[in-house]
Amino acid sequence: MSWMPSNDPILGDARSCDALELMIVPRTRDLGDGFLVRRALPHGKRQMVGPFIFFDHFGPVQFVAGKGMDVRPHPHIGLATVTYLFDGSIMHRDSEGNIQEIQPGAMNLMTAGRGIAHSERTPDVERANGQSMLGLQSWIALPEGKEEIAPSFQHYSAASLPTVNDKGLSARIIAGKAFGAISQVEMVSDWFYVEVALDAGMTAPLDADHEERAIYLVDGEVEISGDKFSAPQLLVFRPGDRIAVKALRKTKMMFLGGSALEGPRHIWWNFVSSSKDRIEQAKADWKAGRFEHVPGEHEFIPLPE
Repeated sequence: MSWMPSNDPILGDARSCDALELMIVPRTRDLGDGFLVRRALPHGKRQMVGPFIFFDHFGPVQFVAGKGMDVRPHPHIGLATVTYLFDGSIMHRDSEGNIQEIQPGAMNLMTAGRGIAHSERTPDVERANGQSMLGLQSWIALPEGKEEIAPSFQHYSAASLPTVNDKGLSARIIAGKAFGAISQVEMVSDWFYVEVALDAGMTAPLDADHEERAIYLVDGEVEISGDKFSAPQLLVFRPGDRIAVKALRKTKMMFLGGSALEGPRHIWWNFVSSSKDRIEQAKADWKAGRFEHVPGEHEFIPLPE
C-alpha cells in the first residue's frame, strides 16, 4: 500500500509491567468509503521493532457490490512488504510480473530491494459481489548490504504455513520461528511474525530469545503482569524476560520483532533507505518513469509534491 505521513500515534504509559517499554495506541484514519487504517509504526519515539518499520491495521470495512479497494501502481525501495489478511482478498500485481490473489492466513512477502512497483485491488468476483476486509500491512526494512538486492515475491498459502494448536491457543507462524515451529519463508535478516489466537482465560508466552519484540492486539483484551490492555494497541517489550500473555476474552494478536538493524532508516513516502541520496534518486526515478511498469496496468500514483 502507499503511505503518506500522519501524526504520530499516541504513546501510552508503560505502567507497572517492568518489561513493557512502550504502549502505542495507533491513530485511526478513514481513507474513504469507510476504509479504516490504524497506524502504529513508525512512531516518533520508536522507528522500528526489529526490522519492522511500518505497521498498518486496515478495516474492518464492508464493500458493497461494485465497490472495492484500488491502490494504483506505486513504487518501493529498500524494504519488503508483508500483506496479511484475516478477512477478504486482494489481487497483487507487480512489475516483476507476479500476479497473486492474497487470501486470509496466507503469507505474501514482496521484497522491493533496488526497486519494484505494485498495485493492490479487490479481485473481480469480490468486487461484483461485495466483500468485507480486515488485515495488516507491514514493511520490513532491509539490512545494510541487502538494500539493493533484486526484487522478488514469495507466496505461501495459509495451509502451507506451520500452525500450533493447544488448549485454547492457536498460532500460525508466518515468518521466523515461534512455539517450536519454523516458517519456510526465506528472509535476509532475523525477524519473526506470528498470528496468535487465545480463548478467554488462556495464556501464551512471548519468548525472551528475540532482541526486539512486540505484541499487536488486533481484537480482544489481555493481562500482562497484572495490567490490562485492550485492542488496538502495540505493546513493545524490553529484551530479556519471558512474557506471559493472558487473554481476558477471546483475543487475536500478532507477535513480531527480530534483531535490530545496524542503524536507523530514512523513510519518505514508500521509500526506505539508509541513504538520503538514495531516496532522492528513487523520487527522481519514479517521477521520470524509470521504474519498471506493472504489466496490464495503465494508472499510477504520482510522486507527492
